[in-house]
Amino acid sequence: MVRAPLFRSFVREESGVTLAEGLIAMPLVLLIFAAFVEFGYAAFQWNQTVKALQFGARRAAVSSSMVAGFDPAIVTALAPGSTNGGVAIPVGALGPWTCTGSPACTTELNRIVYGAPGVTSCQPIGTGSPAMCQLNPRIGIDNVRVTYMMSGLGYYGRPGGAVLTIRMEVLGITFNLPLLGALLGLNNVTVPAMPVTVTSEDLNTNSGS
Repeated sequence: MVRAPLFRSFVREESGVTLAEGLIAMPLVLLIFAAFVEFGYAAFQWNQTVKALQFGARRAAVSSSMVAGFDPAIVTALAPGSTNGGVAIPVGALGPWTCTGSPACTTELNRIVYGAPGVTSCQPIGTGSPAMCQLNPRIGIDNVRVTYMMSGLGYYGRPGGAVLTIRMEVLGITFNLPLLGALLGLNNVTVPAMPVTVTSEDLNTNSGS
């Protein structure tokens, strides 16, 4: 039987309390720290995707059309006997024309995403053209949607074809969160489409580079 004085001494004893409290709090502190790190990593992935889209849209503005069978010079061509020469084409009068991965898109998309027309994977930096995948390695042609729309700036009979609005966005990319994804199932969180829109210039200037 434990004597009363010894029991009272045990109850009043405070040595080891700090260690016990630390052991209780440590998992929560580590989880919060990991959350800060991984949310920062998610912001980095977000920024990677935005920069890749900005780069891809800029390249698309000075490249040949990526939509199979679509020629911007044809959509503004005058039909025989037409009197529309010089008349502005209203926004949305023609199109939109969209491609999402292969085979809906031409090999031009491969060049912008991977760095060369005939390849199906990211090329090393310094090989071929600069590419979107070099800014975000998780982007492939099946993760990119390109839409050409009439901007309202072109006119029928314009030399060089239509002035288009080009919108580029991502599809089907999820955030990579190694710790929180495993613990909380957050690896299924999809990166927003984050569309980037630019106005076309000469859609053939850069097609061969």
